[in-house]
Amino acid sequence: MSFKEDNLIQKKTFDFALKIIQFYSDCKSQNEFILSKQILRCGTSIGANVEEAIAAQSKKDFISKLSIANKEARETKYWLRLLDKSELTQIKVETYLTEIEHIINIITKIIKTSQE
Repeated sequence: MSFKEDNLIQKKTFDFALKIIQFYSDCKSQNEFILSKQILRCGTSIGANVEEAIAAQSKKDFISKLSIANKEARETKYWLRLLDKSELTQIKVETYLTEIEHIINIITKIIKTSQE
């Protein structure tokens, strides 16, 4: 698999998806299936939408796909926070929350810059 070396968000969202897959596996081992499944779905779809944005047919399409990625990232943050506060697992989510916040900030900046 190759990434453009200068495409930070493509690499970050792919790496985050891999971490989320492992996170889901860890949650399952602690018998938590509901919230972690939500995190798996939205956490892995961020990168998929970034990939679609890279292949966009127009600036409008690019912004639209990145906006969806941003929404998925925010949803991921919500489910992570909910899982953390519910204390359904012993898994620490702070690093995931920090990383998703960073991803949200990058995507938001790309969208704003593209709209100018």
